[in-house]
Amino acid sequence: QVQLVESGGGSVQAGGSLRLSCQVSGQRLSSFAMGWFRQSPGKEREFVGAITWSGGHTLYADFAKGRSTISRDNGKNTVYLQMDSLEVEDTAVYFCAGSLNWPIISRPIKPDYWGQGTQVTVSS
Repeated sequence: QVQLVESGGGSVQAGGSLRLSCQVSGQRLSSFAMGWFRQSPGKEREFVGAITWSGGHTLYADFAKGRSTISRDNGKNTVYLQMDSLEVEDTAVYFCAGSLNWPIISRPIKPDYWGQGTQVTVSS
């Protein structure tokens, strides 16, 4: 059974940074393209970014470009989301997601597996 468990969320002031982690178990991380999504109250879940199986390619939503970095360590079965210059509007639950396929790497992944999410709260 594949499980994704996020950690690293919390409260931070605007302008600060957070690093989220996602630990994958039940299958090797190298089996998945990995992504991050987020959902704010009253809004639909939205794509933040994704990374290919080997980490050679990343894709980011426009709001995340220049402020976010996704990386992965397949040996540790862990994927990361580094977020800098955080804004109040970044407040959301952040979800880790895994996809067995990513046919068009210029478009967001369509996840096969989801984590439970971790809360990120940015205050002014």
